[in-house]
Amino acid sequence: MKKLLVSSLLLLAGVMPVIAQEDAENSKDPAMFTRMPGFYIYRYDDIQFDRFEFRTGGQKTEAVEGHSLFIDYWLRENMQPPSGLQIVRNYTNAMKKIGGQVIYEWEDGGSQNTTMKLVKGGRETWVYVYAVEQNYTINIIEKEAMAQDVVADASSMAKSINETGKVAVYGIYFDTGKSTLKPESIPTLQEIAKLLKTDPALKLYVVGHTDNTGTFDANIKLSLDRANAVVDALVSQHGVNAASLNAWGDGPTAPVATNSSEEGKALNRRVELVKQ
Repeated sequence: MKKLLVSSLLLLAGVMPVIAQEDAENSKDPAMFTRMPGFYIYRYDDIQFDRFEFRTGGQKTEAVEGHSLFIDYWLRENMQPPSGLQIVRNYTNAMKKIGGQVIYEWEDGGSQNTTMKLVKGGRETWVYVYAVEQNYTINIIEKEAMAQDVVADASSMAKSINETGKVAVYGIYFDTGKSTLKPESIPTLQEIAKLLKTDPALKLYVVGHTDNTGTFDANIKLSLDRANAVVDALVSQHGVNAASLNAWGDGPTAPVATNSSEEGKALNRRVELVKQ
């Protein structure tokens, strides 16, 4: 019995490292990189929206928000370990080949570190790689403004209109450069319809606003097209009286924040309801 137990324990001892060195469940390499040979994914975190502080030089950092990916790689047993520098160089070379840039590299207590950035298709992707001989990690943030899940309700819209004559609405979504409403806009449209049905005498200008990306004329047209799309949806899908609404496009002429940052541009892309 004792021999059988010892044999079983030895068998388990031989199997466990193999099991432990399989990739974590539902994990995968990031779309922009393969992995170093001989490594497996020990931990994998895919978060819809998060924030990471990327080191950009000396003690300077830049906080980036968006879709977050964290991958922790470990070397399999009996594999020849590469140096931390070799790991980092592989990733910086791969980033350069796809048009990215190395922002900053540094050594810290024997570890090799690098911050990189790729700007492609109107999107920024930031990458941080930390590497030692048998382990390295990657933090990736695909920079984007957070989807607004909490929308202003009809009563808060009415309060703002009564106090200031207008309300900025951020729960209305379009694809870049387009005026077709996205399905995520429905909850906000429902609240606007509720606002107008609660106060049938209320008449509103629906005013479209853009950031300063693109030409002035194109943005004026886009903002008006988007305002018309909102009016059309409220009338045709939510039973609002067409006589209560007038569409207008202000383009980039009335920003509420700087256009020098992505956060500011996101605030400037909005629809406002202005009391007639």
